[in-house]
Amino acid sequence: MTDALTLKPNLGQYGIWTVTPVTPEQAGQIEKLGYGAVWIGGSPAADLSYVEPILEATENLQVATGIINIWASDANTVAESFHRVEAAYPGRFLLGIGVGHPERTGEYRKPYDALVEYLDVLDAAKVPTSRRVLAALGDKVLKLSARRSAGAHPYLTTPEHTEHARAVLGEAVFLAPEHKVVLDTDAAAARAIGREKVEFYLDLTNYLNNWRRLGFTDADLKKPGSDKLIDAVVAHGSAGAIAARLRQHIAAGADHVTIQVLGEPDNLIPTLTELAGPLGLKD
Repeated sequence: MTDALTLKPNLGQYGIWTVTPVTPEQAGQIEKLGYGAVWIGGSPAADLSYVEPILEATENLQVATGIINIWASDANTVAESFHRVEAAYPGRFLLGIGVGHPERTGEYRKPYDALVEYLDVLDAAKVPTSRRVLAALGDKVLKLSARRSAGAHPYLTTPEHTEHARAVLGEAVFLAPEHKVVLDTDAAAARAIGREKVEFYLDLTNYLNNWRRLGFTDADLKKPGSDKLIDAVVAHGSAGAIAARLRQHIAAGADHVTIQVLGEPDNLIPTLTELAGPLGLKD
């Protein structure tokens, strides 16, 4: 159970989310721009070997997983890796875990029970609740994240979901939603980039169900996704417009927003540089 006196993780208001681990050089640039964390997505490996190079290249930047997939990564191995990283860089790594997608996992079974069992193993291995978060969309797992971890990391959501998640979690629990961005004032071009990324999730029931709870219709969720849906989950336009959208998550109760920059890999640092000013980060 989470200690009621445990402080929330402090990752700053904004971090970045990426499937491809950033290079040490990029990590240094991200830290200088004022972002507080790098989240490594795409079910990263249990050995966490990608974490130390980022931490070694920076002074205060934190690294989080978004998320370790419980079906693909043995809990004891993850715990050993966590303790290795924590010993070398105390307080700078946050372990994000989740159940992934039933459509993409051959051994998928009662995901809630499997997640609870995974947390039990982490407890036995003394991975502190204060240094882990859960991928959570629906109320049941949101409540579990409040009981058994530092908080929740919802993916592909909206500020409306953030507001609901905060109400479910209560004020003492960490909340870090992800939001995609395309720095392009050509709406059609930006939506095309967004659709290329979002279309994959239009086959996945956990996301579809969450969007329906948020009021999206079957017409919105039919591939390749309506403009309404894409605009809701992919912020695009000028740096100022994107920053305003990201701040809506903060206003709705998020402690930290993870920004996923879409498009070509070379867009990452230039986009983060353009957003740093409107987001109120240091130069």
